[in-house]
This record gives sequence, structure tokens and C-alpha cells, in this order.
Amino acid sequence: MSRIPGAFLPFLYPCLESSGLHIRTVPKYSLKVFASRRYSSIPPTVSEPDSSDPPLELSHLNPTPDDYSRTVFADKCQLTLAAGSGGHGCISFLREKFIAEGPANGGDGGSGGNIYIQAVRGETSLHKLARRRIVKAARGKNGQGKGKGGQRGEDVLLQVPVGTVVREVSRHDPAAEEEEEQQSMSGDAVEDEVRGQWRRDKWILYPSAIPSYYATAEFPTVQRSRKSAQLPAPIHLDLSQPMETPMLLASGAVGGLGNPHFVSKTYPRPKFATKGDPGTTVTVELELKLLADVGFVGLPNAGKSTLLRAMSRSRARVGSWAFTTLQPNIGTVVLDNHQGRPQFSASRATGEPRTQFSIADIPGLIPDAHKDRGLGLGFLRHVERAQVLAFVIDLGAGDAVEALKGLWHELAAFEALRDRETNLQTESRMIDWKAFGSAASTVSVHDAAVARNGAGAVINLSASQQLPELALKPISTKPWFVVATKADCAGTQESYGHLQTYLEAVASGDEPHPSGMKNTWRGKLAALPVSAIRGEGVGKIPEWTISLLGD
Repeated sequence: MSRIPGAFLPFLYPCLESSGLHIRTVPKYSLKVFASRRYSSIPPTVSEPDSSDPPLELSHLNPTPDDYSRTVFADKCQLTLAAGSGGHGCISFLREKFIAEGPANGGDGGSGGNIYIQAVRGETSLHKLARRRIVKAARGKNGQGKGKGGQRGEDVLLQVPVGTVVREVSRHDPAAEEEEEQQSMSGDAVEDEVRGQWRRDKWILYPSAIPSYYATAEFPTVQRSRKSAQLPAPIHLDLSQPMETPMLLASGAVGGLGNPHFVSKTYPRPKFATKGDPGTTVTVELELKLLADVGFVGLPNAGKSTLLRAMSRSRARVGSWAFTTLQPNIGTVVLDNHQGRPQFSASRATGEPRTQFSIADIPGLIPDAHKDRGLGLGFLRHVERAQVLAFVIDLGAGDAVEALKGLWHELAAFEALRDRETNLQTESRMIDWKAFGSAASTVSVHDAAVARNGAGAVINLSASQQLPELALKPISTKPWFVVATKADCAGTQESYGHLQTYLEAVASGDEPHPSGMKNTWRGKLAALPVSAIRGEGVGKIPEWTISLLGD
């Protein structure tokens, strides 16, 4: 028994203070017991207060409702890469004592910055690049007097996860377009500019010169060397392995020339220099081909997020309601923490030792998810981006075999839908078109370039087209196994035995594959019983997963 605390009690409630009324407060530990019972995987049963099963305490596997971290995730994004433009050349002359009119000594402009890309192990998402949208490299500095060249622009490095596919959507290269215009002119040789005429986008004029100087000046033709390190268009990269050195995506433009480059007998002290070239702009689409090594697939409220917490240090949101997970959560299972002997010895396809593997907690699937019900097709895409599938089945939520068949039915329907879309996109990419009254010809829309006629009209067939979907490995050919969660609940032994018998029949060929498709993965199947909220039986999952990652 305790009195009502508070300094303002006599002023707000004088009747309670004068009467000496006492109110019984609720012990603090009762709130913890309520929270632990609410999020426990044990079904509610009617029992005596002195039951032998104590309630679960709050922990990493049984947290409070506000104990979670929001996962920012993106597996697809579109970026506009702008390489750095070149710096302008300098118009300068030597200024020393006893030298009335010194020679030209203006420096060249610096080259623009490049944009590189590198696939690294530590990254698991594209959200850092998705929120940038536009990536610009630094512009080269202008040239200076005394023959000092401009500083080169600063480069930009894009680090992406391993398994990222880079595809070019569009490109704007001013220098390449100018070369095409010159080649399209009559004759291969390009004449010098007409006396008294000059292009404002190419030349810089000395500000103190009189106009009559430029009215009679002959501006020469500038032949600039392009950088040979530029990737050929269109860009299509499959970064399936970690890279030791970055790869060039967009090369910076060349800087302008200083006035010493234009010294001649006619113009010993030229009062003009060239501007730097504008940088190349490339729009690319980045997409993760491999989301994680293992993907958890299951119905809502099957215990996927709790299982992810039990296997890693992830702080995914858990709860006793459906659709707790609204976007994939990525966790990392450490196999070798470099403290003592590792738990498992495994190696990757490249031969390097495997010290960890990633897990993706995919939001729950409901019936007719392939028809865009529930969270829809957006999260079925994540299933086909996992190397191994782990079907999380709740043993206490009805027939486990029917739940497994229902999940495989949705995946098979989604795979058939993707195959139809791929066929339609392939047919739509081949069209018959007539260009300027010529005969019809079959052209691929994705590979179409620029077509011109005598009037200089341009047709860019690939400008308004979207990129086709990535060609990924079929879902039915991926290794898979079953994780039977909530095995600590009463009455789940019979459901687990029925599930184990069904998997043995599927592995032996007595039962058809749950997806009903042919050419499926044929390997050893297993159902691992676990209690994720208690952390029991979870240690068997990494060992089984490592054996399947090599398949």
C-alpha cells in the first residue's frame, strides 16, 4: 500500500489528500510477465497460477514491442552518372622585367573526374545509392598562368553488394555526338572555321582584346584525343564476384588547351584558348541478382523474424500478429569469429574460406500472392534471389504438409507468370519498321542505335523502352529444406512426423514435387524442428545450410 505521489496533489485533488485515501499500485514485474506471455510461442492454456512452466523473460528472442530496428532495404535502383567535365584552358602571357610582350604561357585545363564501381562483401543493399539518384564526379580545375595545368577532378567510387547487375538505360556523350556530326558531313576532312566566326561553346577569348582582333582571326581546328578507358556502350556488367580493384563506368572529359598550343607565325601571342569538353552522362539500372545466401519463406506469423534473431544479431521486429515484417530483413550468421576453432569449415566456389553467410527474412506469403494479393509480387521477386530456400512451417498452425504445398504452389505460379512475361517481352523486342520510306527490316528495339536520313532526323528506339527482367535461376531448381518452428508447443509431434514422412516420400520419388513442376532440385530433404523463441535446435540450421550452399 502506498500513497498517491505528486507535488500538485493538494492543489488538484484536495479531497484525496485530506481524506488520506490510499490506492494500491501495480508491481513493475507484472508488466514484464504480461509482455512475455503476449509474445511467447506457447499457446495460451488455462492453468493454475502455480503452473510448472514459468513465463518467458524478456530477452533478445522475446523483446518488448518497441525493441526493434527499422531495416532500410532496396534491391533495385536507377542512377544517373555524370562524369566530370574538363576544365578550361588559360590565356596568359609571360610578365617579367625588361620583357615588353612575353610569350604565351597559359596552362591546360584539368580532366574531369571518373566514376568507378566495385563489388564488396560487406554490402547487402542498394539503399545508399537509391536515395542519391544522381551521382556527379568533380569538374576539372581551370588552367593557370606560368604554364600551370588545372587540377584533375575528384573521382567517385560506388560500392555495391556482390551479385549486382549493372545495365545501361540511356547515354548522352557530347564528344561522341560531335564526332558523329563531323563524320556525317560531306568529305572526311573538316575545314577550319571561317575567318571572323568562332563557336562560343568551344573558345575562350582574352577579355582585354579589341573586337577587330577576333574579326580577322582564324581559329584553327582542334583535334583532341579521347580517353581509351571508356567502357563500350551499352554497359552490361554482372558483378558476381568481389573485386579487388574498381572498374571504370564513366570516364571524365578532357580539359581545354591553353593559348601556347595555338602559337604560329601569324599569331605569336594568341589571345584565345579552348573550353573543356562536357562530361558524359549515363543512366544505369542496378539490380541485385543474389539477395542472400538463404531466404526464409513462410506464411505470416510463422516465426521467421524470431528465427532470424536466434541465428544472428538482427533486431527485426517480432510480434504475435500477421505481417510484422513489411520488407526483407537481412541477417548475417558468423561461422568463424576468429576466436578459437571455427564451428564449421566451408569454402566458397572461388576457394576462399567462408566465414559467414547471409539470411533474408522475406515477408509472409498468403494464398493467391502470385495474383498480387497481400504484399504481392514485389516480395515474390525476393524469393528467386536467394541461393537456398528455407521453408519456415508453424507446427502448431494446422497441417504442416498442406502449408508447405501451399507455399510451393504460390512459387510455382509466380515462376510460370515470369516465364510468360519473359516470352512476351522477347516477342515485343522484335518489331518491323520502315525508316524514311525504305524497305521494312527487323530490328531489335533494345539494341537499336541512331538512324539518320539526309535531313538529319534521328530515331532512338531504345529511349522509351524499359529493360527486360533479369534471367535468374528457376525457383524450383534451388536447394531447399524445411524449418519446423514452435516445436515446443504441445501436440506438435504428430504434425512433425507427418511432415517428415512426406519429405522422405518426395525425396524417394514416391510423391511428386510440392510445386508440381518438372526438372526440380533432387537432393536430400530434411525438416529441422526448432523453438526459435527459446533458442533450441537452431544450431543445426547453419550446418545444414553450409552443406547446401555448395550445390
